[in-house]
Amino acid sequence: MGIFKRLGTLVGRDKTETRMTLEELVLKFGGTGSDITKSQAMNIPSVASCVELIANTVATLPITLYTDTGDSVHSTEDHRVALLNDETGDMLDGFQFKKAIVEDYLLNGNGYAYINRSRNKVKSIHRVDSDYISVNESPDPIFKDYDIFVNGIRYRDFEFVKVTRKTKNGVTGKGVIEENNMILSVAYNALVFENVLVKTGGNKKGFLKSQSRLEQKAMDQLKAAWKNLYGNNEDNVMVLNQGLDFQEASNTSVEMQLNENKKTNSAEICKLFNVPVALLEGKATEQEYNNFIKTAILPILKAIETALNKDLLLPSEKKSFYFAFDTKDLLKGDMEKRYKAYELAVKNGIMQIDEVRYREDLAPLNLDFIKLGLQDVLYNPKTKEIYTPNTNKTNSIEKSDGKGGEEDANRGEKQSSNS
Repeated sequence: MGIFKRLGTLVGRDKTETRMTLEELVLKFGGTGSDITKSQAMNIPSVASCVELIANTVATLPITLYTDTGDSVHSTEDHRVALLNDETGDMLDGFQFKKAIVEDYLLNGNGYAYINRSRNKVKSIHRVDSDYISVNESPDPIFKDYDIFVNGIRYRDFEFVKVTRKTKNGVTGKGVIEENNMILSVAYNALVFENVLVKTGGNKKGFLKSQSRLEQKAMDQLKAAWKNLYGNNEDNVMVLNQGLDFQEASNTSVEMQLNENKKTNSAEICKLFNVPVALLEGKATEQEYNNFIKTAILPILKAIETALNKDLLLPSEKKSFYFAFDTKDLLKGDMEKRYKAYELAVKNGIMQIDEVRYREDLAPLNLDFIKLGLQDVLYNPKTKEIYTPNTNKTNSIEKSDGKGGEEDANRGEKQSSNS
């Protein structure tokens, strides 16, 4: 008998230890106690707004292939540029492709695109969801290598464009959801709680106290009335008979300062994406917008450019070709500021009129000359000659006697002042 008693005690103890606490029950049926998913995170308004703003800003910028010859840099026409900006050869067009890659980069930490090649020519580019991708890394911590598997099919690393956030191995990264899951869980559970309040009409949770034992019929009637009260938002009334008392077991949304907490959580989430709250509200200053471009947009542009240069260029092209975003559209929203920048560029010889018109999508004037002012003195560092347009004189600063250059230069300045 003693053995069976001890066994019964152990069984009872095991049953007691497996019981769920009140907090676990609340998390199980009222919210989430584990890591939230991507779809749950996108239900949070501040997360959806920040991701949409950043992804749309990046997706509107065209990607250009440049050639660096050592003496000059100019854009190059290439079919890969059309794949990235217009038709990818997949179901997504260029805008949707770049937007999806940025969303994957921010939320999951990984943006993958398969490069469909026919020998050395890229035929199409296909965005692949990270849920279908697994990475098999080599155990060597120094000379790292890996293979990519999609639905069990093995691919080499150079067959994919990999845009990763906060990566340690170059192929897998860490997104905002994984890195900041706690604050996102708080914001999501606040939405779930608010949804419950709306469904129940804002009624408080609680329990009933009875001074005497209720019969089964009275219990059934009380349960039915309680269910009708919390089951919908109609004008239901529950009458408590003599001897019954309602005891509150929760706070209202006002007592919990739910609205204030929502504003605070929203501002904290915006900090995760480096997005000013005023920008989402349409009240951002020029300085706030510039900070947004520097901290939220430019790092993503550089990550995509680096990934394209690494995987989309042939080894023989990497010495003289590179992909880059054309960021001039970031300033197109402010016409006055843009035109003042053009004025300074043309005045100082940095740009020509037709180059400005090209950036503004206007027809060229075919002005094949460079605008110079007569007040300028031009110096050629190769020949070490000075040319004065006002006097049409060319002088050298190096003469055999060591003085002729200086005398000629002074003579040219005197003639310029007399004229």
